[in-house]
Amino acid sequence: MDLLTHKKLFFNHIAQTSSNPLAIQPEKADGIYIWDKSGKRYIDLISGFNVMYLGHQNKEIHAAVVEQLKHYSHLMVYGEFVETPQIKYAHLLTQHLPEHLNCVHFTNSGTEATEGAMKLVKRMNHRPHIVAFNNSYHGSTQGALSLMGDEYWRRAFRPLLPGIIHLNYNNLKDLASLNKDVSAVFIEAVQAEAGIVLPDATWLQKLQKTCSKHNILIVVDEIQTGFGRTGCLWAFEKFGIKPDILLLGKALGGGMPLGAFISSKLHLDLLSVNPVLGNISTFGGHPISTAAGLAGFEYLLKHKNVLDTLDLKLKIILKDISKFEIVKEIRQVGLWSAIELVDAETCAKVLKNCLNKGLITDFFIFNNCSLRIAPPLTLSDEEARMINAVLVESFRE
Repeated sequence: MDLLTHKKLFFNHIAQTSSNPLAIQPEKADGIYIWDKSGKRYIDLISGFNVMYLGHQNKEIHAAVVEQLKHYSHLMVYGEFVETPQIKYAHLLTQHLPEHLNCVHFTNSGTEATEGAMKLVKRMNHRPHIVAFNNSYHGSTQGALSLMGDEYWRRAFRPLLPGIIHLNYNNLKDLASLNKDVSAVFIEAVQAEAGIVLPDATWLQKLQKTCSKHNILIVVDEIQTGFGRTGCLWAFEKFGIKPDILLLGKALGGGMPLGAFISSKLHLDLLSVNPVLGNISTFGGHPISTAAGLAGFEYLLKHKNVLDTLDLKLKIILKDISKFEIVKEIRQVGLWSAIELVDAETCAKVLKNCLNKGLITDFFIFNNCSLRIAPPLTLSDEEARMINAVLVESFRE
């Protein structure tokens, strides 16, 4: 089948999520590279939106998937059988989390983790309201969309869930809205789709104190920040939040579909009674996905020193970028950055230049003026210099 036929079938039979997809036809991927069917090589600067945080075709993840396939794939709905990959992964995760985050509920994806956590807080704290933040992103299913902090994305799908209150991230005055009618606060440790907006330390401390005062649960979304993206295993370590519930996804599966919400055993047991099967999933915690995720996490822990050099690698990537007049601001943490340009049109032009030169990047859902920088954590200094060269040339044009 020729390339044009492939593309025609793509547009005719694959449901489109936008009117202008990239429509690259991949043939293979390895490390930071993707090759299309014509043989053109691209540098992957977004790592599948952090899913491929260790690069493409990590040998240890690949071997773990092959080994698990020798034993079994799907057997039963999640939570019924004692499946080794799930147990090993949940145990290892909880060993690297605060003591009270000792029980893992696996899901198919990050947005399902959000949905599960929304159900859990209703069992833990029987109150009418949940707080989220403007420009927040926790997924796009009905409950997660209700939390999403932008009316442009919500309005077409109303009515959504009632009782959701949206406050402003990093706004001290808004915290006065937190009271005993609020069940939980859902917060991204770093606002990803707003364009890498970091929390203010004073604001975070006030948020934690206010939630403690009113017995409000804090649900921290680490779906994009988790697994070292910010330079720590978990961004809440860096920014001083202690979550009651932790949301994970994307990198969690080591390239395979997987999500999770994590809390105490005492709290998660609430979903197993009154009613029984309070949160179930056919494919959540799939043995292939958990085997892949476990291998990836073990690899990261074994090479944890790579996190110490992320800032230096990002510095190489961003060298000389701030000198361009079209650059308005650069926000960054770990190996993650948003290069904000003067307007969306300029950003689109730079993105097109990058793609033509074999560099895949993107803008952010709530910030179409900014370029996303999120290569694999295993990026070498030489590869960082290569990325810088393409960016500089794309900006210069």
